[in-house]
Amino acid sequence: MLHGTAVSEGIGLGRVMLLEECSLVYREERTNGAQAERERFRQAAEAYRRKTQAQMEHLKRSAGEEDAWILEAHMAMSGDPSLLRRVGERIDQGKSAEAALQEVCGGYIEVFSASSDELTRRRAEDVRELCRAIQRELLGVEEADVRHAPKGTVLVARELSAAVMAGIDNENIAGIVTEGGGMTSHSSILARAMGVPAVCGVKGAVSRLADGAFVIVDGTRGDVIFTPKPEEIEAYQKRQDAFLEKRRRIQYFLHKKTQAKSGEEFKLLCNISMPSGAARALEAGGEGVGLFRTEYLFMNRQHPPCEEEQYQAYAQTLRDLKGRPLTIRTLDVGGDKEAACLELAQEANPFLGLRGIRWCLKNREVFLTQLRALLRAGVLGDLRVMLPMVSTLEELREARALLDQARSQLKAQGLPCVGNLPVGIMIETPAAVLTAAALAREADFFSIGTNDLVGYVMACDRGSPQVSGLYSPMQPAVLHALREVIRLGRERNIPVSLCGEAAADPRLTPLLISFGLSGFSVAAASVLAVRAAVARWTKGAADQVAEAALAMGTEAEVQAYLRQVAVEA
Repeated sequence: MLHGTAVSEGIGLGRVMLLEECSLVYREERTNGAQAERERFRQAAEAYRRKTQAQMEHLKRSAGEEDAWILEAHMAMSGDPSLLRRVGERIDQGKSAEAALQEVCGGYIEVFSASSDELTRRRAEDVRELCRAIQRELLGVEEADVRHAPKGTVLVARELSAAVMAGIDNENIAGIVTEGGGMTSHSSILARAMGVPAVCGVKGAVSRLADGAFVIVDGTRGDVIFTPKPEEIEAYQKRQDAFLEKRRRIQYFLHKKTQAKSGEEFKLLCNISMPSGAARALEAGGEGVGLFRTEYLFMNRQHPPCEEEQYQAYAQTLRDLKGRPLTIRTLDVGGDKEAACLELAQEANPFLGLRGIRWCLKNREVFLTQLRALLRAGVLGDLRVMLPMVSTLEELREARALLDQARSQLKAQGLPCVGNLPVGIMIETPAAVLTAAALAREADFFSIGTNDLVGYVMACDRGSPQVSGLYSPMQPAVLHALREVIRLGRERNIPVSLCGEAAADPRLTPLLISFGLSGFSVAAASVLAVRAAVARWTKGAADQVAEAALAMGTEAEVQAYLRQVAVEA
């Protein structure tokens, strides 16, 4: 048995298709004139963009429109003026197009890979994929083709590019095993979107899993079983049947209320990154959008989106939601979120530097442009604004003052805008937790972002393997912080939702019910599972679980207890 990180749940049984990376051999020095070599590079980049456009259309059908942004980002990078200029300069210095591209991309990869920030490191993956894809075009080497893989195929590779993933027919691919990658790698994101069981970080997978061999992929526990015994095959087939039956059963909860067994109701909303995600949210049974991450509108482009472009994006989202609520988080950059068009300053410790609302308040024109677009869109539907990374009451007040200023600007121009726009804040820092009572007096709602809150409360980087054991929402300190924020929100009669990954963890569901959470905001793929988890609990039973969990002293004790409770529920 091999073991790795479980990144897409489910059980897959099938035969290995080994995808080994082809060797890309090229001359370092160009043999053509500089102009001819530049033209060869231009044609290769154009060919890459044409192919990628076709792959995007297939990916939209298999994984959904919102996840196709991965390939869209690659296309945008391939036309980046800075990259093209640097490649051209090296060609002029005598390099071949392949060597010039490798040298330029290698510089980006080195910088991004050295970052301590998880999402910045992911940018290295983007650049690496783009570099190899254009080099294949230059050399006439075809990408691995999995479009016609037979039913029951398990893909095994060192890494799977977004381009290869785009060709997958999820009816035929039983599982995915990779040596590299993690929860946030492209192959993992797309595997979850497609519903394909996947395990990454499996050392020795390519050398130990033979092409054509029968294997079992356990995307729930992270195991890969090769040469399984008949009794193991039978046991895993039963687990697969149970998993598929559970997935089938929760379809009952599509478009139902999100309601505990004892009658308490909750809002169940979706997290999206692009306007196209709104339609998917409703299809999945979501009751609206609880988090629209607007920073994605600013990524992979040379200039920030103008007011009109942002307005159109927000307006389209509201139209697609057909009257359901939309909560838009204002620009959240810094930390692990890069946006080249904003020329963010390099900081020694970006997670403790100028990020979220701090950056916006220092860059008022960019912020005012977004606020004007939001106020204009607000006349079209149920829109709320959410401020990220708030740590002080002054930040909330200053942002409200800028919102008033943006409204005055629109009125002076004679443009329609909403008079009252609810303004809430993300609770992501210990400071926000400790001053939640004061913040609740002036905020219209709270949304707890556990992804950052856990890291700040535990003072640990979730991307660092040395301290990854500390990064858990089941740490007693985090649980006490959640309970306190929700209690203070209820006292002030403002809604408190949770939009981090912990919102979709069924082990935490009884605690969140007991604490008095108003609503959940999760990925569209998690909606039905969350609704089913809520329906299993009465408030009384949830209170008992919460009392026991909060009395425990260690994360290991809490996790073991909640895991057992989830099984028994």
